[in-house]
Amino acid sequence: MNDDYIVPVYVIIDDVLRLMNYQDDVRASVSAAEVLTVAVVAARFFQNHHERALCILQKLGDIPRLSVSRFNRRLHALQEQLWHLTQVLSEVFAAGSVYIIDTLPLPVCKRVRARRCKKVQGEAFWGYCAAKDEFFFGWQLHLLCDAQGVPVAFDVLPARWDELTIVQDLLAVLPEGSSVVADKGYISDQDQQLSYIHSSVRLIPKQRRNMRGNSREDAHLIRQHRSMIETVNSQLEKMGVQRLHARTAPGFMLKLLSSLTALSFAHVL
Repeated sequence: MNDDYIVPVYVIIDDVLRLMNYQDDVRASVSAAEVLTVAVVAARFFQNHHERALCILQKLGDIPRLSVSRFNRRLHALQEQLWHLTQVLSEVFAAGSVYIIDTLPLPVCKRVRARRCKKVQGEAFWGYCAAKDEFFFGWQLHLLCDAQGVPVAFDVLPARWDELTIVQDLLAVLPEGSSVVADKGYISDQDQQLSYIHSSVRLIPKQRRNMRGNSREDAHLIRQHRSMIETVNSQLEKMGVQRLHARTAPGFMLKLLSSLTALSFAHVL
């Protein structure tokens, strides 16, 4: 963590808030851009530990004095702006014609405490992660990235919902002629045809062994770009998205948005 990262993050966030016509309260001693910068720095370097990041940045003299409780209230009030910021960064930083789509488990608590969890309730939040061969309780992040790992579109759905539930909405934001590399969970002739008919986007899932197999061109595309989504998932795991400590569902989503924003900055700064 250094000024080469903190300063550009603050400047970009401040410029985006100005473009959104956001104005701070005249009584505020800490601007909204500074509050959001703390959240992004916490996600990038402190595994979303807001109090630790706030303390360090105050010790460094980067932001004025601010209590943890006041910071949390300010951050919750800026949830809509943080959501728009994440979308703006995706539109500005993303580039290319090849994209990767995948899902990432987002447990909200240990399975043994699932029945008394207050953030979410219901059978829909029981999911299974085939990569780790384990069940979990919580959400599932559906993430679409470009070939460099910059998030382009995302959504958070209950863990039991299928990967194909939201795939058409995610692909709808891509430019015509794009190719989307996916794993075996996205095998669907119907979705491949719909994405091409409505958006001229090619969905290229990796075929199973008992299927006809991918063409030579598609197989090369999968080998070339598929590993990037694993890198992105590893970066998010290091930011602590699978161990987020939050008392409420909105607080959980705030830390997830901060992590996705930090991920966008990590690939361009």
